[in-house]
Amino acid sequence: MTLYIQNGTIYTPNLPEPVSADLVIENGKIIEIGQKLSVSGKHSETLNAEGMRIYPGFIDAHSHLGVFGHGIGFEGDDSNELNDILTPHLRAIDSINPMDESFLAARRGGVTLVGTGPGSANALGGTFTAIKTIGKRVDEMIVRDPVAMKCAFGENPKRVYKDKSVRARMTTAARIREALFKAKEYLARKESAAEDMSKLPPYDIKHEALIPVLKRQIPLKAHAHQANDLFTALRIAREFDLDITLEHVTEGHLIAQELARENVMLAVGPTLTWASKFELRNKSWETPAVLVAAGCHVSIITDCPVIQQEYLPLCAALAIKAGLSEWEALKAITLHPAEHLGIAQRVGSIEIGKDADLVLTDDSPFELATKIHAVFIDGKSV
Repeated sequence: MTLYIQNGTIYTPNLPEPVSADLVIENGKIIEIGQKLSVSGKHSETLNAEGMRIYPGFIDAHSHLGVFGHGIGFEGDDSNELNDILTPHLRAIDSINPMDESFLAARRGGVTLVGTGPGSANALGGTFTAIKTIGKRVDEMIVRDPVAMKCAFGENPKRVYKDKSVRARMTTAARIREALFKAKEYLARKESAAEDMSKLPPYDIKHEALIPVLKRQIPLKAHAHQANDLFTALRIAREFDLDITLEHVTEGHLIAQELARENVMLAVGPTLTWASKFELRNKSWETPAVLVAAGCHVSIITDCPVIQQEYLPLCAALAIKAGLSEWEALKAITLHPAEHLGIAQRVGSIEIGKDADLVLTDDSPFELATKIHAVFIDGKSV
């Protein structure tokens, strides 16, 4: 089936200005962009988007969609294993429930893809995945798996494990270092054994899970709010020569120049909440604008269900109110999170060859009264 969307105005972060153009979509991909394109045949469908804006599908680089069970009790919450502070071997795809109604709410808000995974109770929590927000079987929703290894600094591991194994930030950092060092030793033994099975170390599922991190195939995805925790995460990444992304970055505006020099990707939020714990006391809607002005790569996130997934554009709108330009806000919920998740070759902008994930609106998605007329994922109306 070929879909022809004509007469719309395209807003995409890879272009500095909107353009009036038509789109041709085939097999879930954008195959043509231009003026007065020719499409015919019995297997074609035309959508007149006159008066509408066309945006790339919105993307959240840091969500827990599908693992928190819409916040309904213990039975629906599969976000954290609370019996072990080091669980790098856990995989988000084994918890996600695609039938959760939060996915429908996400689509209605124009959110077509999320990076989702474990929460931040554990120092090492397991792997995040990047999935489209429609489907019945998670295996068929995956765009990339895994995308990152979740780790956490600051208050959460301290609070959860204060009566078990951790009462200080330095202990959390030490446990992460220990796990990385043991995995590094394990990898060295595997590589030196080569094909000699007798020399292989005993199989260790936790060490195995950290090998892609050590080989820089996926980054550490470091939950950190306070400035000192952000620097600890960076310190450990540099010690082990790892890739890292920083998540939440609540005090990022206080250390913007330092973060810009580090040249790492930042996922900022959730900001549409009250300061529920000490490390959020400096929370500000100005954080994205300050970081962008310093030259940082910024994505805006909901941390769903902390903020409902469909409110991702609202979070960007509030950042605009605090000084972020509308173009940078669009990048922060489309192209930048796609790059953050390592999937920008497929999503995040409206370009030939990319997935046809699109949002059609009557006005800017950053205006509360704007109506979303249609959402497409892989070229299908959802």
